[in-house]
Amino acid sequence: MRHSSLVLYGLCLTVASSLFLNGCAPSTTVKKKQAVTIDKPSEDVFVPPKKKIAVIEFENKTAYGQRRLGTAASDVLMTELGKSGKFILVERTKLDKIMEEQKLQTTGLVDANTASKIGRILGLDAIVIGSISQFGVKTGGSDYLITQSKQQVAECTVDIRVIEVETGRVLYIDSGKGVAKSSKGSFLGMGTKGGYDETLEGEALRAAIAKFVDNIVDQVNKRPWSCRVAEVDGNTIYLDAGRESNLKLGTRLVIYRLGKEIKSPDTGMVIGRTEEKAGEIEVIDYFGDNGSTAKIISGSNVQRGNLCRLIK
Repeated sequence: MRHSSLVLYGLCLTVASSLFLNGCAPSTTVKKKQAVTIDKPSEDVFVPPKKKIAVIEFENKTAYGQRRLGTAASDVLMTELGKSGKFILVERTKLDKIMEEQKLQTTGLVDANTASKIGRILGLDAIVIGSISQFGVKTGGSDYLITQSKQQVAECTVDIRVIEVETGRVLYIDSGKGVAKSSKGSFLGMGTKGGYDETLEGEALRAAIAKFVDNIVDQVNKRPWSCRVAEVDGNTIYLDAGRESNLKLGTRLVIYRLGKEIKSPDTGMVIGRTEEKAGEIEVIDYFGDNGSTAKIISGSNVQRGNLCRLIK
């Protein structure tokens, strides 16, 4: 009887030891790695060519900052539009040169018809004109025995119009406000008391203009993309759009001969032109910074200045 009890005790001890050891042993779970799939843009996704756009120096209607404020505003808008990556921006020097040759003002004082004329010379799709209608700086702060502080607040209002070059029609008009603040202080005469903070000008303008950018992109790109026939040499067609415009090789375009202007009987503004289909072409190669060559698929009598649009 005593022997049976010992055997039973030993068996229990063995089971308990096994359970204890298994419970304390580190548990390792091997998980199978799941394949990570990265969504790649489909090669079939169509990315439309970029449009050409320019910004005329803004008019400064305020008594503040003279001409530099208008220059700064147009520069800010150019920078923001460039960051969008949606357009080909024409350099200010080219724009100013054309305006000087045409004996036109180089600021936002130009009207829609004049802007449209400038744009056609430069082969633009749209042109932006604008003005600074309000600008002011408020100064406040405190002056105690051992501490001084100074705060400057710049506020501005910027107005813009986006003109479609082909028709002279206003695509988008808006007004935006911008505010920028600067605080400085000193303790026991040490620190920065400072005078006028010129960086406030740019910051206030950027705050106002940044609100326009997305709307400009949307409104301009709603219109059909087009380019022009720059030259014709036998069966080779030279276009004023290419690699920089993101015009892909193999793209097919419809060519139109433009006729007389159609004007609104009320305003006299050009609202379009008569069009006649001249044929179809296919882009086959690039040349220069932003040019391409195409072959004729159908049609004839393609001429310099003809309009080309994407096939829908």
